[in-house]
Amino acid sequence: MLPLTINMRDHLRQEKTGDLPAPLPNIARQRDFRVGTLGLWGPDDFVIYYRDGQVPSPGIAILGRITGDVSILDRPGPVTVTVRRAR
Repeated sequence: MLPLTINMRDHLRQEKTGDLPAPLPNIARQRDFRVGTLGLWGPDDFVIYYRDGQVPSPGIAILGRITGDVSILDRPGPVTVTVRRAR
């Protein structure tokens, strides 16, 4: 699906969330995350974390990490992001 542009909304002042155009396969999940983590809450619920934290079970599927500064996401309101594979 990459590159992919996603409209995202702020959630709990720790993450931005948006919908993927199609679900991804199930992969292992974990509860802890760090700043810059890219993940899935559900099969098509994409998240970018801009603060460290933990989520309830069953956790999130980790897809990758943002390279660079994520502080631009640490603001209320929606954003539009483009996700590309790192080179």
